[in-house]
Amino acid sequence: MNGPVESFWRIRLEDIKKSLEANNFEVFIAENAAAAKKVVLEEIIPKTGAKSIAWGGSMTFMATGLYEALKGNKKMKVLDTFDKTISRDESWERRRQSLLVDLLITGTNALTETGMLVNLDMLGNRVAAITFGPKDVIILVGRNKIVADLEEAMMRIKNYAAPANVQRLGMKTPCAKTSYCEECKSKDRICNTWTITEKSFPKGRVKVVLINEDLGL
Repeated sequence: MNGPVESFWRIRLEDIKKSLEANNFEVFIAENAAAAKKVVLEEIIPKTGAKSIAWGGSMTFMATGLYEALKGNKKMKVLDTFDKTISRDESWERRRQSLLVDLLITGTNALTETGMLVNLDMLGNRVAAITFGPKDVIILVGRNKIVADLEEAMMRIKNYAAPANVQRLGMKTPCAKTSYCEECKSKDRICNTWTITEKSFPKGRVKVVLINEDLGL
């Protein structure tokens, strides 16, 4: 049986769904990571008719099990940008080519209650693909990514998501030591390109899966 926290968020997610739909996003709600995986594999992907697929960096994507389910897919051309066996040059080339796939799956750094996706990237391949390129984009969003407004989104990203990520990745930036953004000039800086996606264009191109669990950073 779901507890009060899940019940609370179920109501909130329904409200966020309405806000996103008003901004032309296609929206799905999943009770947990396993349910989100099922929604993507059984409801979303078949309807897109995608023949090629790639993904952008996302702990939520990994947590759903979609990476393991899709990386060996024989029905689509797969550009595995997470492949640890390839060279750095090949990895970057796959990221460039991923802008031309039929379907890209990734996460978001923050989602406002008014239905805006807010992201900050190091390389920019993830935010570039959300903005333009792939015919369809799936955004997986844990409930912990939801914030009140744009100001809170940026605060969350700069002073939580980014420092936590550089600690996770073992990068040598000032925020890895302080857990706060220091507006650094480090060569390892991961905060380089902002995007704010207010609406999906064309309508329904960006599909958001809201997940009733805390997932990712």
